[in-house]
Order: sequence, then C-alpha cells, then structure tokens
Amino acid sequence: MLVGLFAVAWAMTPIPDTTQKQATAQGSVIYYRDGKTVLARQGVDRKVVELSKVPRHVREAVIAAENRSFYEDAGVSLKGTARAVWSTVSGQQLQGGSTITQQLVRNYYSGLSQERSVTRKFKEILIAMKVDQSKSKDWVLEQYLNTIYFGRGANGVQSAARAYFGKDVEDLSVAEGAYLAAVIQQPSRFADPEGTDLEAARTRWKSIIDAMGQTGALTPGQMAAQRFPELVAPKKPFELKGQARYMLQQVTDELNRRGYTDEEINSGGLKIVSTFDKKLMAAAERAVKEVLPDDTPKKIRTGLAAVDPDTGEVVAFYGGDPDRYAYDNAFSAKVMAGSTFKPYTLAAALDNGFELSTRVNGNSPLRVASADKPIPNDSGRSYGHINLVQATQNSVNTAFVDLGQKVGLDKVAETAEAAGIPADQLTQRTAASFPLGVSSVSAVQNASGFSTFANKGVHMEAHVLKSVTDGQGRKEVVEPASAKVVGEQAAADTTYAMQQVVKYGTGTAARLYDRPVAGKTGTTDDSRSVWFNGFTPQLAVAVNMFRDDNKTVRIPGYGTQFGGQLPAQIWRAFMTEAMAGEPVEEFPEPSEYGYGGDGYSPPYRSRGDEPSQDATPQPGDGWDTPQPAPTEPPLTDAPPTDGPREDGQGDQPGQDDRFGRQPEQTSPPTGQEPIRPSTGRNRSTDPGGTGGPGDPNGFTRSGTPDG
Repeated sequence: MLVGLFAVAWAMTPIPDTTQKQATAQGSVIYYRDGKTVLARQGVDRKVVELSKVPRHVREAVIAAENRSFYEDAGVSLKGTARAVWSTVSGQQLQGGSTITQQLVRNYYSGLSQERSVTRKFKEILIAMKVDQSKSKDWVLEQYLNTIYFGRGANGVQSAARAYFGKDVEDLSVAEGAYLAAVIQQPSRFADPEGTDLEAARTRWKSIIDAMGQTGALTPGQMAAQRFPELVAPKKPFELKGQARYMLQQVTDELNRRGYTDEEINSGGLKIVSTFDKKLMAAAERAVKEVLPDDTPKKIRTGLAAVDPDTGEVVAFYGGDPDRYAYDNAFSAKVMAGSTFKPYTLAAALDNGFELSTRVNGNSPLRVASADKPIPNDSGRSYGHINLVQATQNSVNTAFVDLGQKVGLDKVAETAEAAGIPADQLTQRTAASFPLGVSSVSAVQNASGFSTFANKGVHMEAHVLKSVTDGQGRKEVVEPASAKVVGEQAAADTTYAMQQVVKYGTGTAARLYDRPVAGKTGTTDDSRSVWFNGFTPQLAVAVNMFRDDNKTVRIPGYGTQFGGQLPAQIWRAFMTEAMAGEPVEEFPEPSEYGYGGDGYSPPYRSRGDEPSQDATPQPGDGWDTPQPAPTEPPLTDAPPTDGPREDGQGDQPGQDDRFGRQPEQTSPPTGQEPIRPSTGRNRSTDPGGTGGPGDPNGFTRSGTPDG
C-alpha cells in the first residue's frame, strides 16, 4: 500500500515548469557613455556564470560543505531527510539535511514554499529525485551556484566573489573558495564577522578545508598551506547621489518607452549604456555652481542641457538639487522660451523663400489685423525696416511679429515641431505673439531644437540611451529618428544670424574666443524665465533660469536677470570646458546675399546705434492676445500653458546691464508658472519631447512601446 501511495504521489508531482523570479533574476547595470564606468545598478545583484568559469576547487569546497555525496546520491539524502522530518515533526529547530539538489529545488522552482511542513518536504524530495533523473549533476550544480544567497547582498557565486574578494569567481584561490562555501550556512553572520562571529567563521572555514582533504580535493600538503583569507571591506549599498538620480530616472523612462518593462530592468541582467558623459556631467554642475553667487535665492532654479547635433544624444545636463526638487530642471521643467523661439521663425522664413536681406517692420507700434490693438516695442522705440540679421541680432519683437505674419504662423509651428518641440506645447499658434516664444519648453527640448541648425537642418531625436544588451548577450543599438526640418542653406543662414547675436548683439557674454559660436538670448516678461541657447558645430547647449513661484529672477548684487547675463555666463563656463581640446570647426558659409549686394547692411554695432534692449509692451497698453487658460493643479499632468498677460515691463532704453552688455527685447508677458511634470511617469513623452509625429523611437522590442 505504501508503494502504491508513493507511485501515485510520484505521478502527481511533476517538475514545475516555471522558476521563482528571484532565483534567476539578474540586476541590470547602467553605464556612462564609455560603456565601462558604472552609473547605477538596478535590481538583484546576480551575474549568472557557466560552471566552466567556476574553478574546480571552488566547486569542491561547496560540495564538501553542503553535500559530499552529491555526485553519487539520487538527489536526496535519506539520513538527512529523516533528520529534517523529525526536527519538523518534533518542533525542534530544522537542521540541515537537504542535498544540493533539494536546496536547488526549494529555491529555484515555483510552487514550493519555504514553510516547514512534512507535506512540503515530501514534495521537495519527489521533485529532487525527478530532477536528478532528468538533469545532469553539472546542470544542478551550476544552477545552485548561481541561485544561492551568499550575504552582502550577493546572489550567486560570481557576485559573491566580487562582494567578498573584489575579483571574478574564476580568480578565486582555494582559501577564498572555501570561505564562500562556509558563508552559505550563515550568510548574515559571516558577511562581515567580528569577535566571536569571526572565530566561528574561522572554525567553519577550517572544517571545510579539512572536509576537502577527506574527499580528496586537497592533498595534506595543500591543506597545510591554506591560510584564512582576507576579506575586502563590505561596500555600502549602492546609493545614487546628485545628478545620478536624475540620470537613472531618464534612463528608466526611456527604457520603458522603448518597450522594456520595470521587471526586465530590475531582473533581466541588462547592460545599459547611456549617452551621458561623466566628465561633461561634472562640468555642467561646476558651471552652474561656480557662476551663480552663493547667496542665490533657493527659489531660483537653473537648468542646463547639452545635445550632440550629429546623434541627438543628451551628453550632459544639470537638473538642480534632487534633495530639494521633486523634478529636474533640464528634462521635466518647462518654462516660456521667450526670444529663444525666434530662430524657429527665422528658419521657417528662410526655408520658404525669404532671405537674410529681407526687410521687416521693426517700428513701434505694429498693427496686425488679428490683434485689436497695435503691438508696441519697449518704450515705443522704432527700428525702421530692418533686415533679418539685424532683427535677430537685436531680438526686435515687432520685426518677428511682422515676419511671422509674412511667412505664416502655421509654417513657424511646423518648423518648431519638426525641430523637436512637441505639438501639444506649441500653444497659441494662431496668436500674433506666437513667434515671440509664448510656448513653454524644457532645456533639453530647446538644446535639441537648436542642434538642428548645427546639423545642417536635420533634427536627430533627443535620447539618453546608446545601447542595451540583454542577459543572453543580444545587443540593440539605439537608432534615433531623424527629420529634415529646413534646407542646408536655410540652416546656415539662420546660424549666421545667430552668430551676430554673440558677436555684436545681446549674447556677447557667451563668446568663445577660440571658435565660432551661434546663439540666442531669451527673456520673458518681468524676467520670469531667462535663457541662453547656443551651439558650436559639435555641441548644442541650452541654459535657463526661472523660479517656482513665477516671480522675477533677481539675484542679490546682480539684479534682475536677462538671458545675456548669468545664463550666458554659465553657458560659456560649460562650453569652455566641454570644447577644451576639441578641434575648431567652422559654420557653413551663409548665402551670398548676406554680404551686401541685396541691401544687407552691417550690424548695428558697426554703425554705433545698437538698441539698448528688447522692447516689451508697457502695462495698460491693451495689447490684445488670447486670454490665459485656467491653470490646473500640478498633481497629475502638466498644466496647460497660459496665454500672455498684459502687464509687461522692461528697462528703459540706454540702461546697459552691470556687465556692459545689452539685454534683449523680452517676450510677451505671461502669468504662467513653470510647467511641472506629472507625478506619475509619463511614458508618452521622450526626454526632450523630440520624437515628433510618427516617431519610431529608434529600436523597439516586440510589440509597440508606450508612446
């Protein structure tokens, strides 16, 4: 009858066809762009290795410690099992009686709990016997060595070798292998033993050396030569600090968008290479902290983003203090672009038949059919009819309103969207003020947009991943989406106009004296957000400053800020370091009509009558613009962008800033606070919102990734 009952139980107890997730989980490692320097680790600390990589003396040490009859038994030990069952039935502490195969079955397969019951033990025995019949001993030992927990947070023998001795398992000595075998019994106690725990560890280690002699794994001479190994100091839990926390978040978000689940990231053993350059990340942080004075108000936030124009890779950023802010200043925070939006208008015009010598109306006020009231410049200053270089160099608002009307606001919006600004952020696209930067963007989006001009009119999708290699060694390289935004000549001419901003206009504080620079300042009404956005042929960088409470960016000793002041200085400090040692590359030549035969005239500076600053409407002038949309609570999704207000103010003409530079014409006023990201992860938006319509997001996994 007992035999019959056993036969029924045998038939009804199959080997589980699934494994426990934690038993096979391998944590993922995220690297900087060099593919060698670790940025972060995610999930379980385990690295699966083949049995051939584990030295024979390490295998013999584990067998001597845990199951000396491993290669001879049928997967179970009758004596050990009887002892364990008796301990369970009698209520005594469960003693070790399980073979290596039984331990593997208990910790590897799904469906077996860790409870101490006779039923569970009997089921474990049956499955262990079946595994022994269906699998080789080497397979069982390999899975066991990769599954078992060794303490110090290390799962598997490879991670244990790194944790205890700072080396790979294949480099372990006999003494070191014996210590790891000793740890299996009491991983917490022997992880970092001191005092009596250290004595117990030594005793346990010595017993394993002796057992290896008894099994024939070591000769008497080899046994006598062994010395207790020196353990490396335990590493503190991997703790992300500073910008690394923001980097990890951006990498995780992009992995999700590209089809990787959180489970795969935490347990799939992925090798993830990011686009971030460790040295440039440090340079970005230094630039911000060294330029800003120590007494900068805590409510003032600064973001910096650097994008490689050729690839779209976000190579560096500064997102603020993660201990102070719930979201970063480079990817997540979005504030009004101000005059940094004007180059998109310029590029749209140049790509649609206009020329640098085209003249637009810079007079004040400017009457527009779609506006009930005329649009003024600051203090009513008129510039006359000026060409597009002069309009850009001096950031003349009425000139760009006029240009927007001539080229068509729909074309301006199309250009900005193709350059990476998400369509849902391009608000008020039918308002006359649209070309003046009433839309809110992030630093990454603005840097990515300007990288289009550095890349001859082609926009590369902004991204933070270079490659992902899975646990089986299959590598996927990110192929960013690309889009032709404007023609090469239009991009070259736009760049030329922006070079004059840095040479003679509002952005002279950003000059790099060893190489050409193109850029644009941006200052919104009452300096609620201030920008400098510029590039060399090799790198596009955006810097912004703003406040959480949407008040004026004012710094003690420096006064109210404009884009050409501290943002330009931060930009220059970063680029000076980033470009050090890089070859000097020239921008493409502008069109011939840029040199004089078609009415193009030299910059204002050479004539001695450069305007003092950007103009902005004065309070009560009745500038008719769309009414602000209601602001929604920033708890789920980002609130909609508000419309421009009617209380703009600016400095009076002739008031140069404290550095002797000319602040630019501010954008239309607005009451909008910085757009905060959703509290939940928004997987439908890429790092810079740069995917655009139909963006394939580079590579995908099976199915369609979110967003």
